[in-house]
Amino acid sequence: MTLVLRTTDHHVEPPPVLPAIPAGSAPLLQLQFETQSPSGPGATRCLSHPPELSLRGIPVMCSACRARRDWLLINHGRNVWVRCRCSNQWLEPEISRADFDSMIVIPDGTTYASVEQGLAALGFDGAFTGIYLE
Repeated sequence: MTLVLRTTDHHVEPPPVLPAIPAGSAPLLQLQFETQSPSGPGATRCLSHPPELSLRGIPVMCSACRARRDWLLINHGRNVWVRCRCSNQWLEPEISRADFDSMIVIPDGTTYASVEQGLAALGFDGAFTGIYLE
């Protein structure tokens, strides 16, 4: 799974390609490999953050629709992006991977085949622009 996120002027190196298990290997090893949850440097994790988000005491606001809450935080490698329901997103250097990890309450989640499918399933593909879920 390759993540391509829109950023402003920050250059991000592409993630390393993860080794794949050979196609001719044992069926049980193949099944074990396919059912493992994504982890490591190539994994992309998303976290819903419904309340307002403040960085250094300043509330975060979407530059496109002026929303102040209901965010999706996307972690890939060391970078964390903030995404709004209007599908506007930006790289947020103030949020580290450690900060992202500390916000995770439930360690297991739903795994999606692609980032686009995950964004659509979570409602951050632009379909719910301006709608706040309580």
